[in-house]
Amino acid sequence: MTYRSAAPSAVVYPDEAAHFLALVHEHTLSGRNSYKMVIGRDPSASYGHWVAVDAALGAKGIESTTWTESGVRVRFPTGHEIFVPARPFLYGR
Repeated sequence: MTYRSAAPSAVVYPDEAAHFLALVHEHTLSGRNSYKMVIGRDPSASYGHWVAVDAALGAKGIESTTWTESGVRVRFPTGHEIFVPARPFLYGR
């Protein structure tokens, strides 16, 4: 895990659970690197809603996350942003 963020307590989702986002760096035996974000209720990021991240973005890390009732916005140092609506990561998905 290369980055972790927790939704602030002021942001309450309909499932009333705490939510977390992690950027996960995966290495394959062939030497290929990939990055995924996992968003969900598990603080260890072992399950949740997975979003593939371009390796060029993932390698630079995440600059910031902004949690709102409608979802989470992820900003990268390159200026790119990804918005993930709340619906896919609610209720233990």
